Amino acid sequence: MADLNGFDANQVEPTGDFDPIPAGKYLAVITDSEMKPNKAGTGSLLQLTFQIIEGEYRNRLIWTRLNLDNPNAVAVQIARADLSAICRAVGVPSPKDSVELHNLPLVINVRCKKRNDTGDIVNEIKGYAKREQPTSVASPAQAAPVNSSSPPWKRS
Repeated sequence: MADLNGFDANQVEPTGDFDPIPAGKYLAVITDSEMKPNKAGTGSLLQLTFQIIEGEYRNRLIWTRLNLDNPNAVAVQIARADLSAICRAVGVPSPKDSVELHNLPLVINVRCKKRNDTGDIVNEIKGYAKREQPTSVASPAQAAPVNSSSPPWKRS
């Protein structure tokens, strides 16, 4: 049981629909990462939470799981290749901890797929790329000051 004293649903907008977003490429950041045991209990996976930071689907979350420790060598190879792509996309080639990958913009390639067990359409990430840098370069006098305490994607 939890104490909800003081909460008034009339003061908060209700959660919207969580239909899958359309397939496409989205600018996102990793906001959370966690090592978890796999379902079979024979290994572990790195779960990454991505938050879209631009456009119509801004603030939507998408998850991926990387089987970094698994008896299936092919699953590990795929997970390590995906982790390599993520590290290259955010410019952190040799992270010591997954938190080093947080809040660094990258492009995720999202697709829609049908779940075998329920038939529901869900999103999955099928690729990672560097954020494209703007082609015009502002002179130092034109550049806005950088607030180093905020994540790079929130800086103006």
